[in-house]
Amino acid sequence: MKTKSIFGHLARLLLGLVFIFSGFVKAVDPLGTTYKIEDYLKAFGGFFTDLMPLAQPAAIALIAIEILLGICLVTNVKTQWTSWITLLFYLVMTPLTLYIALTNPVSDCGCFGDALVLTNWQTFYKNVVLLILAIALLICRKAVYPTFVWQVEWGIILLSVLLAGGFMFYNLSHLPVVDFRPYKVGNNIPELMEFPEDAEPDQYEISFIYEKEGVEQEFDLTNYPKNDSTWTFVRQNSRLIKKGYEPPIHDFEILTMDYEDITFDILESETPVTLVVMYDLSKTERKVLDQVTDLYHNCLSRQESFYILTGAGEDDILAFCEEIEQANTSNRLTPYNHPEVVFCTCDPVTLKTIVRANPGAIVVKDGIIIDKFRF
Repeated sequence: MKTKSIFGHLARLLLGLVFIFSGFVKAVDPLGTTYKIEDYLKAFGGFFTDLMPLAQPAAIALIAIEILLGICLVTNVKTQWTSWITLLFYLVMTPLTLYIALTNPVSDCGCFGDALVLTNWQTFYKNVVLLILAIALLICRKAVYPTFVWQVEWGIILLSVLLAGGFMFYNLSHLPVVDFRPYKVGNNIPELMEFPEDAEPDQYEISFIYEKEGVEQEFDLTNYPKNDSTWTFVRQNSRLIKKGYEPPIHDFEILTMDYEDITFDILESETPVTLVVMYDLSKTERKVLDQVTDLYHNCLSRQESFYILTGAGEDDILAFCEEIEQANTSNRLTPYNHPEVVFCTCDPVTLKTIVRANPGAIVVKDGIIIDKFRF
């Protein structure tokens, strides 16, 4: 019984700490978890895309469950219940992550947010270990005696729910209290875009498909029929066999509406450049657009550059500006009067990574992010 108790407490503590860490780094950035769930739903396709409106509630529920389970396990609260719930959690997550590892619908699982990025296979192996711990905890649960009376246990549960909910609400209403992404204040964007000389590039396996007498055959670089005219080249295939080094920032590119690349004009500017992010114009909060206009006028008065970055196309940009201008009763100059001057396009995934707000903004000087905020 003593051995069971030791194993039970060890499994309880390890599982609890993992749950708390996983829940905390997601609670810091609930929108990031929402975006990850949306990525999965898009990748799965079919009726899953109809579930997109449920992505944020699902993210909040997942985070709350992880934090609550983690605190209950660490504090030894309701261990008889939490052992069953933990086992059920990993009985669902382990086969799911195996499927994700095999099909690779997204590049990383997001199980630890942006704080610790794991590959899909690493996530599966992690869940196998945690499933074993969950089984051990269930087997040893009767040897893990309660630490607190039931009134204290329910108090801990209630306090955990309130803390988790309040923390998530704060981070949804403001920017994340901890920024795990490469676009945090103080970071030098050009430096994070560099590819070191000794860095290992991606490795691909190249093959060639040739046809002869109606039959296709695959060759590699060592045996393809280069000088044999009886074979007709069909196509070339390339398969990634080893992922190489990828700079922390690898997809930061800003284009004007005339498709002019002004990325390094912005990054090399010695005066501050304000970049307002509206990754999806249909989802941009209209009630704060007057604040964007105020910021625009402040930049004009200081003779500083101001751009609005979006993932939308030109037609959507012009329709958005027309909508805002029709609602403008002040007749003052706004950034929507001349969209061809102010609006630029950027990859929407990059924009969602830059700032967790729509709209939000960063200020860049000499390639360094000197400020970051939401409206």
